Amino acid sequence: MNGGRAVFLDRDGVLNRALTRNNKPYPPSTIEEVEIPQGVPEALDSLRQAGFRLLVVTNQPDVARGTQDPVALNAINDYLSERLPLDHVYVCPHDDADNCDCRKPLPGLFHRAAMEYGLTLADCYMVGDRWRDIDAGHAAGCRTVLIDYRYAERGPTRAPDQTVSSLPEAAAWILQHAGV
Repeated sequence: MNGGRAVFLDRDGVLNRALTRNNKPYPPSTIEEVEIPQGVPEALDSLRQAGFRLLVVTNQPDVARGTQDPVALNAINDYLSERLPLDHVYVCPHDDADNCDCRKPLPGLFHRAAMEYGLTLADCYMVGDRWRDIDAGHAAGCRTVLIDYRYAERGPTRAPDQTVSSLPEAAAWILQHAGV
C-alpha cells in the first residue's frame, strides 16, 4: 500500500450518521446510537483498494465538557474500526478553550498522521460534513470534500474542492480526481 496517500475522514456525519437536533449535528453517545449509512463500507473498500490509507480525524469536545464518557467514546471508535477498514482513529478530546493544536480547524492531527504514516499531505484528501473539517483540510494542505447536509451553522472559510451528498459520492470523486 502506498504510504504517501491518505483519505482523512471525519467520524460523525461521514462514517456514521450524526444525530441532528434543530438542524445541528451531534455525535452518538452510545454504540446503540451509531448507524453506518448504506454504501460507506463499500466506498472505503474502493479507496483502500486504490492504495489510500483511511484515517479518521475527529473532534470530540464533549469529553472535555464532561458530557461524553471517554470509555463510551473509545467503544464507539472500536465499534467503527471493527466494521470499517480504517487504519487509525485520531481523536481530539479538547474544547476550543483548551487551545490545543489538534482541534479542527487546526491541522495538528493531520501533521501527526503524516509523521506516523509518511504521508505527503498534498496528495491526501479530507472528507467532512462541517466547516471545521474543510478548514482543517485546507490548513493541512489537503484537497477537501464536503458532504453537505446544510446544517444550521457557518460554512468553511474557503470553498471545498468538491461538494457531495454522501461518502460514496466523495469516494467516487476522489478516485476520479486521483486518476485511479
